[in-house]
Amino acid sequence: MTDAPPDDALAVLDHAARWLDEGRAVALATVIDTWGSSPRPVGSQMAIGESGAFEGSVSGGCVEGAVVEAALEAMRDGRPRLLSFGVSDADALELGLACGGAIRIYVEPVTAE
Repeated sequence: MTDAPPDDALAVLDHAARWLDEGRAVALATVIDTWGSSPRPVGSQMAIGESGAFEGSVSGGCVEGAVVEAALEAMRDGRPRLLSFGVSDADALELGLACGGAIRIYVEPVTAE
């Protein structure tokens, strides 16, 4: 077993770095906790650009739209967000997180510094 991140994690960070190098605003979303059945493991990441474009996945597609919205807000006000989605959460059910579990996602704006 290796401590190196999987290739898809490196691709997400490379994408974020490229956007930053181009002078674009960027946010990173990271799965920080899961419970029960969850679509992506802890440590999964998604880079979100100021246009709403993103690379990577934190939920296999079921809550990415809500994460992008939170990331855009975080880029505007410079404050991180902690998002929680679960099968008992009406919003998560509406968004499609019906896998029977729960996830917590930390969304933070990043800068070139």
